[in-house]
Amino acid sequence: MTETIDRKTPPRIKDAVEFDVKLKPAEKVTLTNGTQVYAVNAGAEDVLQIEWVFYAGNWFESKNLLAATTNYLLKNGTSSKTAFQLNEHFEYYGSYLNRSCYNETATITLHCLSKHLEVLLPVVREMITDSIFPEDELATYKQNMQQRLRVNLKKCDFVAGRLIDTYLYGEEHPYGRYSRFEDFDALNREEISSFYKHFYQDGKLVLFAAGKLPQNLFELLEKNFGDLPLKGLTLAGIASQPATERKYRVTNDPQGVQGAVRMGSPFPNRHHPDFLKVQVLNSVFGGFFGSRLMSNIREDKGYTYGIYSYLENHIEQSAWVISTEAGRDVCEATITEVYKEMEDLRNEVVDDEELLLVRNYMIGSILGDLDGPFHIINRWKNLVLNGLDENFFYKQIETIKTVSAEELQALANKYLQPEKFYELVVV
Repeated sequence: MTETIDRKTPPRIKDAVEFDVKLKPAEKVTLTNGTQVYAVNAGAEDVLQIEWVFYAGNWFESKNLLAATTNYLLKNGTSSKTAFQLNEHFEYYGSYLNRSCYNETATITLHCLSKHLEVLLPVVREMITDSIFPEDELATYKQNMQQRLRVNLKKCDFVAGRLIDTYLYGEEHPYGRYSRFEDFDALNREEISSFYKHFYQDGKLVLFAAGKLPQNLFELLEKNFGDLPLKGLTLAGIASQPATERKYRVTNDPQGVQGAVRMGSPFPNRHHPDFLKVQVLNSVFGGFFGSRLMSNIREDKGYTYGIYSYLENHIEQSAWVISTEAGRDVCEATITEVYKEMEDLRNEVVDDEELLLVRNYMIGSILGDLDGPFHIINRWKNLVLNGLDENFFYKQIETIKTVSAEELQALANKYLQPEKFYELVVV
């Protein structure tokens, strides 16, 4: 007997909070030299990503820009290959290799077809063990970066991004440092080579691999990187020196019609007990397109195309930042409205409908972030580099689902106080 299908009643729409969200486990292997490898074997296509994460960010540099310059020039020449030959090798096999430098870490990322991994890894090893930083490549890099800086300094949002971090952490802190033309001029090959030796050839490395991984992946990684003379490194604490003044108004372009608004307050890192609950409060406040800040300042007032708040993704310490660009004549009014939204969150509990919307948005975002092996390994990388494990992930899910409106109000009263925030307007 066939079952009758009810085509008149639509199926019930499930809220995202009803889903049982799981983080796919990562396989962990340790190479002979102590290098840890985290791998997620998943995906339908024969492609993979491997990321070499070195503790070689600007946290460790003795001179400004040393870390970023060293990282960039890794692909610009070895004893046996020119920059052109290195790039040609990766392109010949349809692969893509990129470098990135952050505050604490610096990375090399390879995307390639799984079948070509064996011929690509030796060249990555060559970059890590035998880069020579040719003088002509360094000169070209300096010229290009100074030209890029010259263009960016005309943009109010770029200047605002530099300055707010300086106010929050101090100009000499790794999080607050920014580039100057003379910093590029001061770079020299000897110091770059020394940084390279200490933090790449002899440094600390963590490997992350994801995609359709070959069965001999760990053997290949052991063969190419298991004998590197790497040493353990720890992040030495560096005290921040935030500015004493809280309000700044900077004129960058007297003829400009738009201004950049940045507001920020120091905030603890992911290990603080308030962090996960504040992530929910931040979403209500300014963390997504349906937030309070967006509804008021974009939709109602029309001051800006978009305004967001976020917790900065730093390992040692963080900051709660509000960021937008608005017409220069309404920048002050924008700040007033931000404080008004803070006050509302301090004085009134979030209603059930709005809180459910935020819970569903946050769970839905996490589900999107777990779509595919590359996203999954990025989630694992974030946990590992911050000294966390999968328990943090599941605690985050539980917090999103269960944190109460009263708890959010208490946190708003603790953190969303105007006197805690730096104000900056760059026009």
